Amino acid sequence: MLGPMSGEIGAAGDIATGMLVGRVAEPHAGEVVHRAHEHGLCLNCGTSLQGDFCHACGQAGHVHRSLHSIGHDLLHGVFHFEGKIWRTLPMLAFHPGALTRRYIAGERARFVSPLALFLFSVFLMFATIHALAGEGGVGMPPEARAKAVENIDANLAKGKAQLAELQATPNAPGAAEKIAEVKDDMTSLTAARNVMSGKAAQDIPLSFDDVHTSWHALDKGLAKARENPGLVLYKLQSSAYKYSWALIPISTPFVALLFLWRRRFQMYDHAIFVTYSIAFMMMLVVALTLLSSAGVSYWLIERAALIIPPVHMFAQLRGAYGLRKRSALWRTVALLIFAWVALLAFVAMLLVMGLME
Repeated sequence: MLGPMSGEIGAAGDIATGMLVGRVAEPHAGEVVHRAHEHGLCLNCGTSLQGDFCHACGQAGHVHRSLHSIGHDLLHGVFHFEGKIWRTLPMLAFHPGALTRRYIAGERARFVSPLALFLFSVFLMFATIHALAGEGGVGMPPEARAKAVENIDANLAKGKAQLAELQATPNAPGAAEKIAEVKDDMTSLTAARNVMSGKAAQDIPLSFDDVHTSWHALDKGLAKARENPGLVLYKLQSSAYKYSWALIPISTPFVALLFLWRRRFQMYDHAIFVTYSIAFMMMLVVALTLLSSAGVSYWLIERAALIIPPVHMFAQLRGAYGLRKRSALWRTVALLIFAWVALLAFVAMLLVMGLME
């Protein structure tokens, strides 16, 4: 009883923290504030006040001095940020191109900034997964977990058949390399099956026995992985949470490649596009996780995960950059490929950092 409850409390704390962190990135722009002081001196720098905030240092003219004010600041940070979110999320979901274009053009007060929304999305995604999906698929509907294990078993059977065929002709050209590749794939599939079956992290085989590099620090990390694979998995999860922001600088140059001959679009424009796009994808993960926990058909969730991202990319590209359908379509295909490359680069970075820590 205590375990699930502590997980829910931790998830709620993550969500509140995400709102507050997002609030730091997106302050009081465009909001109505209560005019507490029209005159007097700033308590921070001594400048004469001409409004609610000091025009010299930015500090508020009214300073709370009670325990009640701590709770007030918490609720203010959460719910005022939430007020902007309800104007931003519908735009992000149904008119992402217009949202991106309007923000770049300078319409900032009405919407949550891309960075604030990204930070909030990160906290919300990890909190939701932790609370509902748990470790290794715990909390997933039995139908979804059984379907995943069934698919893995089918791929394992194909791998065994392919391995037997290759081992029957070991002297064929390239047979040794293909055998090693199939074995690596089967090791990964076995690890995935163990995760979906709820096995402990230490029971998951991470095969680094034949992996050696000339990088001493990385080889040392691989040795640690052989000794304690569970710790490595924990570090990878922790690193994914801490360094999720790296997806933005990794992905932005790929979007810029799609518009090399259009000089009116700058790197800033592409960074705004990428940040809003990644925030949406994280929100989509949250939505699909909630639907999965509610017992929605795994088939529907799987189709939604395959269809919604490219459709959203197409709509955002077309609206943000003012593209025609054909121009937006080929860029969407290219962007999907670039997205996988960026994701693989991010995972590779996590592996290196996780093994070397």
